[in-house]
Amino acid sequence: MEDMRRAPTTILGWMCTTLCLVSYAAAFSHGASLSACTDMMPRHLRAQLHSPSNNYITLHTNMSFYSPGDKVPVTVRSTRDFMGFLLQARRVSNDEITGTFIFIPPGSKLLTCFEDGDTVTHSDKSLKRNLSFVWKAPDQPIGDIKFFISVVQSYFVYWAKIESATVAQRGQN
Repeated sequence: MEDMRRAPTTILGWMCTTLCLVSYAAAFSHGASLSACTDMMPRHLRAQLHSPSNNYITLHTNMSFYSPGDKVPVTVRSTRDFMGFLLQARRVSNDEITGTFIFIPPGSKLLTCFEDGDTVTHSDKSLKRNLSFVWKAPDQPIGDIKFFISVVQSYFVYWAKIESATVAQRGQN
């Protein structure tokens, strides 16, 4: 008899937990939160960070040098589908987020971490594999930069801060 009285409480508790998890997951299905700006880490419950050396993502640009104000194409290639991402350009000298993304693919949106459009994230949880972006360097000199991406394969598996090769500022001593 006592089990019968506990059943409604157990079911109610299970339903509440499920609804909370579903609403928490839905919050990230439309992009990373601003809390991920600095460390580029997803805030998923029980998410498991995987070693950057074991990722299947390549992040590159076809430019080794840039000048202030230049537009730099950035390409993300993957051998597997992924759901979410966070992409930024950062100064090599002090790891500050810099520049603005001026072209982003469907399924993504601009995010303002420190300046308008300095970060790109997913806008839906559709599967992604190959993405192209264009980043615009600030008009003033900022030094060498690298691009960084965090990729979420599933709600529980992600890679943080996969980095591109350095793109050197032209004319720097």
